[in-house]
Amino acid sequence: MVEIVKLKTGSRYEDVASYSRLVSVDNWIFVSNTAGRNPLTQEIPEDAKEQTEQVLANIERALQAVDAGLGDVVASRIFIQDPSDTPAVMAKVGERFRGIDPAMTLSCPPLSSTVYKVEIEVTAYRGASNGNVKVKNL
Repeated sequence: MVEIVKLKTGSRYEDVASYSRLVSVDNWIFVSNTAGRNPLTQEIPEDAKEQTEQVLANIERALQAVDAGLGDVVASRIFIQDPSDTPAVMAKVGERFRGIDPAMTLSCPPLSSTVYKVEIEVTAYRGASNGNVKVKNL
């Protein structure tokens, strides 16, 4: 039987919109679009790089709750509100994903609030960090 885990963080948005922060289906893990709100203080940094750090910490925390980590991420979708923040955001993303190198989509659409400078969604596969990785160049 397929095991499905739906992780809730207590965010009021999860309740209002009826969604989960993370859903795992066997070893596949889907993390919802995540903003940079600190779950303890409820504060959101004003700086795009600091928001990116918090976003990645929030994603990492969710993955750890289902025995996975950033090393298991196989795809990311990054949404940046202001295109001028792209270099700062991508520098931080590059630091955290260096050597993991997931497939990535980057877009600069309007986000649900101007407070959010970056949001990230990821797909992971539990155990991918221990897989036999082959890098090929075209």
